[in-house]
Amino acid sequence: MKELILSASDSPAEFRNGSIFFVGTATIILRYAGFTILTDPNFLHQGDHAHLGHGMTSRRLTNPAIEIEDLPPLDLVVLSHMHGDHFDQIASEKLNKTLPIVTTHHATKSLHKQGFTSLYGLDTWESISIHKGESNLKITSMPGRHGPIIIATALPEVMGSILEFQEKGQTRFCLYITGDTLIIEQLKEIPKRYPHIDVGLFHLGGTRIFGILVTMDHKQGIEALQIINPHVAIPIHYNDYEVFRSPLEDFKDAVREAGLENKVKYLNHGDTYTFEVAVTH
Repeated sequence: MKELILSASDSPAEFRNGSIFFVGTATIILRYAGFTILTDPNFLHQGDHAHLGHGMTSRRLTNPAIEIEDLPPLDLVVLSHMHGDHFDQIASEKLNKTLPIVTTHHATKSLHKQGFTSLYGLDTWESISIHKGESNLKITSMPGRHGPIIIATALPEVMGSILEFQEKGQTRFCLYITGDTLIIEQLKEIPKRYPHIDVGLFHLGGTRIFGILVTMDHKQGIEALQIINPHVAIPIHYNDYEVFRSPLEDFKDAVREAGLENKVKYLNHGDTYTFEVAVTH
């Protein structure tokens, strides 16, 4: 297992409460157990174009909730894959080049060329253990596939993530991030290995390239929710770009039809989901 040691904070880690702040697209700021984590940094503005590779771009329809200059001090970034709506030119220019980034091997090659120096590429099911004072965070790469086999060569390697926040060797909070995946058979292995997921962040949007679905639409989102079965599910990665063809309202309707309203929390850009973690002895 790979390891990373961060400088401990002056104040003790808070294990009872945490928060998830939704910036937009797949970008969130997670605060828990003394860690501040940024995912898939996308700070382009309405009207800007994200680069999707092979000369393809997509126009952004929304603005991020905050500017990159307003980010709090960060411990690390978790990046699902290298696409312009997940790591854009603003992030490339303005993020600290020494900030640790946990991602795919494919993405580390691109990030290295951009000058980033603390890169941790993971294979599927591979983990990295990150230590910060009395807190430990274990990040494990989850299976994902960004589109059907027919166009796989045109799409980057992608990963989901499990984040296990641990105190004294015991997991206190478990977060799952789907990454930009479709429903694949390997997803069924995740709840077998991680039967107690507190929160799941589900990348939706129904992205279509040349008419081909490459991220989960509302139907696949419901199926993924039922497979993973987190205590709470939060949809992200929706309504932000022209290539997102499955609006959040369709997912809301599907959630109601499936009788899953009690499991799903909805965040608008700038909203914060706060959670409490039970005290254990």
